[in-house]
Amino acid sequence: MEASGRFGSVSEDLGCRRGEFSRKHYGSVELLISSDADGAIQRAGRFRVENGSSDENADFTPGTWRRTDVHLENPEYHTRWYFKYFLGKVHQNYIGTDAEKNPFFLSVVLSNQNNQRVPQYRSILWKKTGTQKICLPYSPTKTLSVKSILSAMNLDKFEKSPREILHPEIQKGCVNFKFGVLYAKDGQLTDDEMFSNETGSDSFQRLLNLLGDTITLKGWTGYRGGLDTKNDTTGIYSIYTVYQGHEIMFHVSTMLPYSKENKQQVERKRHIGNDIVTIVFQEGEESSPAFKPSMIRSHFTHIFALVRYNKQNDSYRLKIFSEESVPLFGPPLPSPPVFTDHQEFRDFVLVKLINGEKATLETPTFAQKRQRTLDMLIRSLYQDLMPDLHKNMLNRRSFSDVLPESPRSARKKEEARQAEFVRLGQALKLKTIVRGDALTSSATTNLYKKEPWESQCFCSNFPHEVVCADSWGQSLLVSTDVGVLLIDDGQSSVQVFDKTLQVKQMHVLEALDLLITRADKGKDSRLLVFRMSAVRNGIEAKQMAKSKYDCRENKLEKTKGCHLYAINTHHSSELRIVVAIRNKLLLITKKYNQGNSLTSVCLMSSLSESPVEEFQYIREICLSDPPVIMTLVDGPTGDNDNMICVAYRHQFDLVNESTGESYRLHHVEASRVNFVAAIDVYEDGEAGLLLCYNYVCYYRKVCPYNGGSPLVQTSASDFHFSWNQVPYAIVCAFPYILAFTTDSIEIRLVVNGNLVHTAVVPELQLVASRSDIYFKATATVSGSSNSSSKETSSNSSPQTPTAHEMPEFPSSSAEGEVQYKNIYKIPLSNLAGRSIERPLKSPLVPKAIITSMSSVTASAPVSHSLSLSRMEIKEIASRTRKELLGKDS
Repeated sequence: MEASGRFGSVSEDLGCRRGEFSRKHYGSVELLISSDADGAIQRAGRFRVENGSSDENADFTPGTWRRTDVHLENPEYHTRWYFKYFLGKVHQNYIGTDAEKNPFFLSVVLSNQNNQRVPQYRSILWKKTGTQKICLPYSPTKTLSVKSILSAMNLDKFEKSPREILHPEIQKGCVNFKFGVLYAKDGQLTDDEMFSNETGSDSFQRLLNLLGDTITLKGWTGYRGGLDTKNDTTGIYSIYTVYQGHEIMFHVSTMLPYSKENKQQVERKRHIGNDIVTIVFQEGEESSPAFKPSMIRSHFTHIFALVRYNKQNDSYRLKIFSEESVPLFGPPLPSPPVFTDHQEFRDFVLVKLINGEKATLETPTFAQKRQRTLDMLIRSLYQDLMPDLHKNMLNRRSFSDVLPESPRSARKKEEARQAEFVRLGQALKLKTIVRGDALTSSATTNLYKKEPWESQCFCSNFPHEVVCADSWGQSLLVSTDVGVLLIDDGQSSVQVFDKTLQVKQMHVLEALDLLITRADKGKDSRLLVFRMSAVRNGIEAKQMAKSKYDCRENKLEKTKGCHLYAINTHHSSELRIVVAIRNKLLLITKKYNQGNSLTSVCLMSSLSESPVEEFQYIREICLSDPPVIMTLVDGPTGDNDNMICVAYRHQFDLVNESTGESYRLHHVEASRVNFVAAIDVYEDGEAGLLLCYNYVCYYRKVCPYNGGSPLVQTSASDFHFSWNQVPYAIVCAFPYILAFTTDSIEIRLVVNGNLVHTAVVPELQLVASRSDIYFKATATVSGSSNSSSKETSSNSSPQTPTAHEMPEFPSSSAEGEVQYKNIYKIPLSNLAGRSIERPLKSPLVPKAIITSMSSVTASAPVSHSLSLSRMEIKEIASRTRKELLGKDS
């Protein structure tokens, strides 16, 4: 993980950091205590318990889940950058010291992104606190300075003495794993009993056969996981497998040496007790005494996976225990956690255990040890290399340029130096692969599975520039350079407004029969509001597209000169709009009846063509600067505790809607700030915000409210992570958070910020994301939009246009030639499927409204269930806090 040490918070809060969702999907923290034969407490430990269901004795029906939920977090081809992208290739390594005299290393390479003809600089910065990795765009006309790279990594102050070095062994990745497997008979409650089982049952053997292959240890040349492969001192056989490029050796209790004299079976405990992760296979019925982590005397094992087999329906049941300091990791267990498909069970367990071990390395114990080791290594290398600073000038680089080519004058010497450098790197890489410490295969069992972020082509050859858009049912309302168009899959587009009305921002609110837009620019900019029913009637009647002049009755007059607006995402009782006119905020509301229904909306629509009169101006609030970003934050009561998050200068502030008072939420230390988003995330009925700027995504909890004033202070629930590329837009679709850059979609988990995939999409533009996600990307006219996923490599995504569709790099179209692009769609139901399948029901949430739209030219029947899902999630979280915290109501 790039942001090392971000979990330096109180460990008690880690289990509930993501509030309702983390408890529902990832289990709760329980105090597990056991006592020895004399009644004394043997070991007290706090573990997070995941059992996928609150009812331990639920029916053995297979759980509700999809294989798409199962992802390796921080996959090695993303995290082990130096090995994959640098080693054995021409690149540059720099050494220097920061303002506090702490040494750092910087590595820079120019490469194609995942072999997709998108060139970019990859940079790794090594400091004692850990590593940071970023991608930077390549420009053939502008070289990139090392200073600008360090600045992008928030390292602005340093001694100007960097030096290129030839030492590629600084980074080692965790590629291979050793997991313990412990066999427990029915009724066994101590580790001495479990470790003393000489053999396992038939069902235990079936589990071992499912996990991997039986290999002979003597003469074994692959990853050995600490086992003896020469003299059989650690047993004759073991279980081994390769999963998605990871070699895994299992330390199986019944295969390790058994001693009749030693009741404690020290030789077995020596291996399994030193494994971070252990599978415990327990015989017996569910009603018999269950395994607890306190039964195992090990201070090293942080994760236990309890497996039970049910002969009646040939299923496995899974339960996960994680030591309290281990950050949350996926995949979440199905509910109930019962697997009848054995191959799916194998995939789930292996991914869960690999993710679990990676998460454990982020705990304070392991993180501090890693930090000390890294600090010592960097200081040692620095002392060894810096004395040679002036000896070999050939190895130095101009501090102003990272050049893909050398100056002509030094071409021959430089070519010889580079050849030797590449030879050394390739030799080291080969040595690492032979040693069994490298990711040698990109083969994956899940290569052809359909991922939740897989997109479909929504509109081919879309020739217009897109300004903004929003979903309208299954259609898309798009503001372009030729006006506002309604487009649908396979249908010809319909012009709704002509190009005299330049729409810069829009919201389609079907439940309220409203279209809100910000149109035109500068002093002429206004907010305009329309009835969706009137827009629909105009389309059905095939009326001419409306012009700016036709919309003069739809202007909200006091909004003249606005440059930004925001609405509240949850508007069951009241729609709130905040409009920014320079540094002035204008609060506008639209109230409607409690018994609001489609009939009353239609009745109101028939009264007036324009809904302008239904809006009322509440107050004005003055800020010190014009806001760049605004997000409305709903208070838990809605009574004088609603807030507005604004970003300007170098800070995020919270502004009280009622009083106009401002509170500092977060100050950005970087010299340059590129604000991206402030996303409201509700948990435990209280507001939290994901503050996104530069490479950083920072979570701040805003709680509790005190008479309308938020207590903004550093909380144990705060955490942050870094994107690999600077995003220009971020979309939250629980359990995923997606960052959009100019040529990629980076997909992470909301719950912990862990990376699960990077999709390469050249010339990418996010189009709309309030419901389904739409994006525009380059496509050649001859390219097929529905290419087979078998044509994609393991590092590319089946959801993106494949390599044969993409233009040769660099893509330069002929003068005056129109370059057509496709619009792709990622359905929200695919991404948020689990959240929709397993919500906590609340009687307060209104039922989904299905609007029947007869014979609409370019629009299918509209369902609000998806667009309501985020509102529903927020409503659920805010109304069920006591239940979620385990308190009586």
